[in-house]
Amino acid sequence: MSRRIALVVNPTSGRGLGARIAPMVRDRLAAAGLTVDVHATTCAEDVGRIASEVVASGADAVTLIGGDGTIHLGAQVLANSGMPFGVIPAGTGNDFARGIGVPLKDPLAAADLVVAGKTRTVDLATAKDVFITTVVAGGFDSLVNKRANAMSWPKGSSRYTVATLAELRTFSPLEYVVTVDGDPIETRAMLVAVGTGPTYGGGLQSCAGATIDDGLLDITIIEPVSRLTLLQLFPKLSKGTHVGHPAVRTLQGRSVRIESPGITAYADGEPLGQLPVDIGIAPGALTVFA
Repeated sequence: MSRRIALVVNPTSGRGLGARIAPMVRDRLAAAGLTVDVHATTCAEDVGRIASEVVASGADAVTLIGGDGTIHLGAQVLANSGMPFGVIPAGTGNDFARGIGVPLKDPLAAADLVVAGKTRTVDLATAKDVFITTVVAGGFDSLVNKRANAMSWPKGSSRYTVATLAELRTFSPLEYVVTVDGDPIETRAMLVAVGTGPTYGGGLQSCAGATIDDGLLDITIIEPVSRLTLLQLFPKLSKGTHVGHPAVRTLQGRSVRIESPGITAYADGEPLGQLPVDIGIAPGALTVFA
């Protein structure tokens, strides 16, 4: 009996990449004998609505073509549903896909994971009544995210590099209280990042070494450094080699509260809200093709 797959396409992801790769992904799935129902989104709200309809329809799985924002919206519906969830990367950062090992620049190889049908469960973070698929950022990194989101140039992950250089000109360390499993840490820091997986911002390994299915949150605190040192640290974030630097503190826990006056937290690259924010863990909440 053929498996029935709902293919949800965000045509605007990656400046139209989602629309361009959708036909080849559909054809690849159909050629493998899957029954494919294609749904195109016209606005952000469509992703959740369509995902809800798919869950109710009796489809065997849903596959999303889009970036981290699209994945975030789909996860709100698919979390704890048990429905297998495929990802075809078509965004700017694609950090969730990176975290579960989906090929980032080969949509047909990503589609083949759906065809193969092998699944695993992964953890999601929770905060402010939403599920988070990658990292919660609060500090320099969230200011960079805000700036990058407002930029139309350059394309791809290099946008974050340009935003980083621009934000460095005026940034000063912030006062934080970070409470991990009930134990408060008062510190000045450049940033605090909390995630289930290792990367955000298009591959920055803020939570290097994080395992996406261990039931734990990974926390990274970068304590005050000079602007030059912070600039030198950011390339290390891409490789995960910042771990071990004297200013970098890493922890793990099941609950984290971040407090810092006047800072907006970002999650999955989108605004989450003003700090303070309480972050929890939902072990095994999402079933993915990987």
